[in-house]
Amino acid sequence: MKNFKFIGIDVSSATLDVCIKVEDKSSSTVIENKTTQIAKFFNSYEDQNIVVAMENTGRFNWPLYEVLAGRNFPVYVIPPLHLKKSLGLIRGKNDKIDAIRIADFIEKNHKQMTQWKYSSDTIQKLKVLLTERNFRIKVKRQLLKQQHDYKLMSKLGIDEELLLMNKELIYNAENQVKLIENRIDELIKSDSVLNEKSNLIKSVPGIGKVLSWYLLAKTNAFENIESPRKLACYSGVAPFSQQSGTSLKTKPRVSHFADKTMKSLLHLAAMTSIQRNNDLREYYLRKVSEGKNKMSVLNAVRNKIIHRVYAVIKNQKKYQINLDLS
Repeated sequence: MKNFKFIGIDVSSATLDVCIKVEDKSSSTVIENKTTQIAKFFNSYEDQNIVVAMENTGRFNWPLYEVLAGRNFPVYVIPPLHLKKSLGLIRGKNDKIDAIRIADFIEKNHKQMTQWKYSSDTIQKLKVLLTERNFRIKVKRQLLKQQHDYKLMSKLGIDEELLLMNKELIYNAENQVKLIENRIDELIKSDSVLNEKSNLIKSVPGIGKVLSWYLLAKTNAFENIESPRKLACYSGVAPFSQQSGTSLKTKPRVSHFADKTMKSLLHLAAMTSIQRNNDLREYYLRKVSEGKNKMSVLNAVRNKIIHRVYAVIKNQKKYQINLDLS
């Protein structure tokens, strides 16, 4: 793309390292990660053809998102793993070099990338609340694990005291999870569009409220990931084959590069669906009786759940169970 400037941004909590690349020439600068400084920087490029790219670093990106939401030029948010795998074997790393690499990457790959879309305030709040919920669940899991170690300290005479404190922390974590979940429920119900989509999603066999929340958050209410195939790839449930000449040929397998939380929630949804009277259970039992591997069939059920979610969203109708459906 001639006459275009490709801007790569390496994001940190306090600063932004920026690389501006025009054809084979590039320049670098550093600005504060504040909305006022970011807006001032991009105002100088308002009437120019630019393409902006950055890594997804979570909350540190928010000032950038706020400023870029009102601009007309294309913006790309690159998953860190995608960028890392594309670079191959490299030596040396610092923020300036990372910004240059991001600019080089987006210049070569922007036509294959999906442009970033601004999330509504409700979706942003939902993402934050889900992150906080997940953190507390991890804390609870770690605390439960520690309880088994206290028995080893019985000779020291402090095991009962530690166990009491441990249980108190677990109790607080559980209460906070419940408070966050109630807040998420209120948030979803306050938005008519998200509430309708949530109800449609939960009509699919196996899907509960937690998976419905994650589906809305991860897909930006189905604005960013617009097809079931893409979500299946993102969630690590789409099988891929490997073949090279005559020496390498394997059965299709799922990739380990995936959103582990989504994959786990879809697995639980599949397990739930095959335990109830619906078409997915009928499909699972039929395939297993034909001699298919149970985990392969279960993965197919996960895929079917994703496709059914997109179908109800597209048709704006709740899922109707059909026991004759293959």
